[in-house]
Amino acid sequence: MSVLQNKIDFAAVLRVRHANPNGDPLNGNRPRTDYNGFGEITDVCLKRKIRDRLQDAGLDIFVQSDDRKKDDATSLRDRADKALGKKFGSAETASLACGKWVDVRAFGQLFALPKKGKPKGGDDEGDTGISIPIRGPVTLHSAFSVQPVEVTSTQITKSVSGEGDGTKRGADTMGMKHRVDDGVYVFYGSMNPQLAERTGFSDEDADAIKQVLPKLFENDASSARPEGSMEVLKVIWWKHSSKSGQHSSAKVHRTLSVKPDGEIALTSLDGLAPEIIDGF
Repeated sequence: MSVLQNKIDFAAVLRVRHANPNGDPLNGNRPRTDYNGFGEITDVCLKRKIRDRLQDAGLDIFVQSDDRKKDDATSLRDRADKALGKKFGSAETASLACGKWVDVRAFGQLFALPKKGKPKGGDDEGDTGISIPIRGPVTLHSAFSVQPVEVTSTQITKSVSGEGDGTKRGADTMGMKHRVDDGVYVFYGSMNPQLAERTGFSDEDADAIKQVLPKLFENDASSARPEGSMEVLKVIWWKHSSKSGQHSSAKVHRTLSVKPDGEIALTSLDGLAPEIIDGF
């Protein structure tokens, strides 16, 4: 596989209808919004979905979600130990991890490791931490809605059977469900060939991400996001003619404007033609 040869910028336009796209656990799992009422889906949430779709496509993923684990690893440290063996924690860790897991060579990873030794200025044995940072070439912005969103909250109850023979009705458990009734969100990303040289991120890896972006919410349904409530409307893909690119990412991203109904408009840049891909 050839290392990424051309700078790439991309964007995705999403629609949310009667769903909670990204709940905030510190705010009762309400959909995330900023202080101006614009909806937000964090870059961490988006990376999780990209990882899941890449895993669905058969690629090896290091940061797997618990309900999608394809091995018996009990933690990320355990997965790295089992996959890399005695070489985990050595000078070869970064290259081996990048060679095995597509999300590591795309998004990077920090391997924080304890190491036995004497702390500086101390006399007793103790743990001194070392870390192996890997900086990935693929960066994502959080997704923000085109206009402020309305969040609807509904009170729910859950009744369970009581003790004994199960016929006695137990106490109701009260709760809340929150949703965004209708919102269009946009997020942007970029792929850097200079950083790709360090991780081995390839043109094939870039194409794999390109293929899964229109399917971002496939196999992602839950009670908070029922089937059909989340969809990708458009993916816009800008492939530059060189490693450094003809234009800055900020300038490229500004060429896209999105209306509240999801319609897009693009202004042209010299020598850079966008590819527009319909959602799945």
